Amino acid sequence: MTLTTAEIAKQLAGEVLGDANAALTGFATADAAQSGDLTFAENADYFAAAENSAATAIIAGKDFSSEKKIIIRVANPRVAFAKALAIFFPEPKFAPGIHPSAAIAASAQIDPTAHIGPHCTIGERVKIGANAVLQAGNFVGDDATLGDSTNLFPNVTVYSRSQIGKRVRIHAGTVIGADGFGYVLDVSFHRKVPQVGNVIIGDEVELGSNCSVDRGALGATIIGRGTKIDNLVQIAHNVEIGEHSIICAQGGIAGSAKLGSYCVLAGQVGIAGHLKIGNQVTVGSKAGVMHNIPDGEMWLGIPAQPDKQAKRIMIALQRLPDLLKKVAEWEKKLTGQ
Repeated sequence: MTLTTAEIAKQLAGEVLGDANAALTGFATADAAQSGDLTFAENADYFAAAENSAATAIIAGKDFSSEKKIIIRVANPRVAFAKALAIFFPEPKFAPGIHPSAAIAASAQIDPTAHIGPHCTIGERVKIGANAVLQAGNFVGDDATLGDSTNLFPNVTVYSRSQIGKRVRIHAGTVIGADGFGYVLDVSFHRKVPQVGNVIIGDEVELGSNCSVDRGALGATIIGRGTKIDNLVQIAHNVEIGEHSIICAQGGIAGSAKLGSYCVLAGQVGIAGHLKIGNQVTVGSKAGVMHNIPDGEMWLGIPAQPDKQAKRIMIALQRLPDLLKKVAEWEKKLTGQ
């Protein structure tokens, strides 16, 4: 692909400082860039490296200029970086049609623009929207729905009655709608509580590889519009997650917990069941949340606490060895031993 700096700048809502007709053929980091490449810099250190690289042009903020390189100045270099990558490395296109090896129930409704790849299984009364993609080896159970332009990567499993919105991306190995983990002790054994609900996933959600989203015991497990979920995350039955939240790798949310919108759960965070986490909450890595969290707060630690309190405890723990040493000295003086 070859585009001029002016053409790229237009797509990035930026302005060109330098040759607007220079040809750009690729995108690379400063240390790997070659002539014809575009690179980006979001701070002064990165900009210095980009200026000294072989790159032809640099995406940079409004305050940057150069006598060495062509600059595409933008309001937010990191956002422009994401847009530029999509220009130079577009998503693969999937031709409409159904692979001969796919097994499809006669009652399924599949839009003619959808792509159904090899070895997919589609159950009774399934509805698959326009331009949806099932790449390969996907299972979609009875009465499930997939919205327009949703993309299932290989070996994704969607259980019966799951409802998946538009432009959703679900990566390989993820399971949507498996049984919630519900048992009740019946005298001497654990009796299974039938999980008869479903999963509802809003538009523009993305789930990484090998995630599990369990269906509700009664009612639905819900993931709101625009939420992004990393690899190896467990979402238990009847969890509700708001819009545009971020859940990082190896996190787990226990049954019936409610998470607000624009929240961030860092890696390996655990949320106990039936809790309510407010909007715009941030929880630090490895935290174990055992209490409700109000809107806008940051919590850390095990058990998780408000960040200022958690930091005071961390500092106190670092001082504990010296304190114990002093206590031992005081005991020695007081006892004379």
